[in-house]
Amino acid sequence: MASAVVTPARRQQLVRFFLVGLLAALVQTALLWTFVTVARLHYLVAGAIAIEITILLQYVLNNAWTFHRSAHSTLREYLVGMGKTNLVRVSALLIQLGILYVFVTSGAVEYVLASSGTTATWQSSEILLANAGAIALTGVYRYALDAYWTWG
Repeated sequence: MASAVVTPARRQQLVRFFLVGLLAALVQTALLWTFVTVARLHYLVAGAIAIEITILLQYVLNNAWTFHRSAHSTLREYLVGMGKTNLVRVSALLIQLGILYVFVTSGAVEYVLASSGTTATWQSSEILLANAGAIALTGVYRYALDAYWTWG
């Protein structure tokens, strides 16, 4: 069970991964809002585009900061790593879009918003809150695969 112990280096890596993910979630949310509200894209199409943009952002930041000890430094390593993280995150994208769909269509998010008394644009608020839940639920999955496969 020694592998279950969180070392200081692993703790630092987790914190950095979380911070990069938080930044990416903010960017993704802003992109999702823009694509749905301004560009009038369907929320699932908008979500997929926003997610892919933030996949690339997260790879660059995680490679340089979170996993700097095992960073991909040659062009070949960088491209292979980007391919691996894309596979990890595309699989997470499918899970995330599924969760987003369930949250939006089930009325669960609508109930949370109604309880909070929000006066924001109803559909946009519902989609953004559902997206935040979907991001949170897929975060552990992404970390495990990225830490052990992409940079492992």
